[in-house]
Amino acid sequence: MTDKLKTEGKFTYAEAGEGPAIIVLHGLMGALSNFGATFNHFSNNGYKVLIPELPLYSLPLLKTNVKNLAEFLKEFMELKKIDNAILLGNSLGGHIGLYFTKHYQEKVNALVLTGSSGLYEKAMGDSFPKRGNYEYIKEKTKGVFYDPAIGTKEMVDDVFKIVNDRSSVIRTLAIAKSAIRHNMANDLPDMKQPTCLIWGKQDIVTPPEVAEDFHKILPDSDLFWIDKCGHAAMMEQPEEFNTILHKWLIDRNL
Repeated sequence: MTDKLKTEGKFTYAEAGEGPAIIVLHGLMGALSNFGATFNHFSNNGYKVLIPELPLYSLPLLKTNVKNLAEFLKEFMELKKIDNAILLGNSLGGHIGLYFTKHYQEKVNALVLTGSSGLYEKAMGDSFPKRGNYEYIKEKTKGVFYDPAIGTKEMVDDVFKIVNDRSSVIRTLAIAKSAIRHNMANDLPDMKQPTCLIWGKQDIVTPPEVAEDFHKILPDSDLFWIDKCGHAAMMEQPEEFNTILHKWLIDRNL
């Protein structure tokens, strides 16, 4: 996917395909490459897919919060002249998508949430490894997945670097606190957009009951389960994730 990266001003993003826009929002420890299979599938099947790099570790500390990350998304859509889009978010990315939807309903055609935070405050507090030795970070990173092999050495190295960099740690904590403050439970009933919930049955970060709560509170949602799958379904079971999502988009005429 690195060959698809573009930079315009403060925005670095991957873009491919033509058709209705799908904007992908990655998580706090996530990378654009986490969505590689989804990016390729939908950009080759009638959609314009964009994945912006979220400025999680580059915003001024006082602006490192869910609100300003949602504003970043708004500015990105303005840059790309996208009036409305399908928002697909994992973990923190789902939370940003929900907060954005709360304030800019007319810009969101549909929501796709997988392992999203926004309801479950511990998701932003307990799931991210604190400083520690490499083996501890390795164990915590691999524990996010049902199959620990998905947590590659490169991924572990990236997380280890983040949690041992003081500036990154401070911003990680700022975002975590912001996510807890911006619990979306009271806002979800007002979100009328079609919402696709795709959840790993073995997600220990945002457990299955979180998906069930989203499903109960959101007015127009469909919930799909993927077995033998943890917190990042689009990485761990990409073919099943893409099949479920593609069929849902067709069924909903999106």
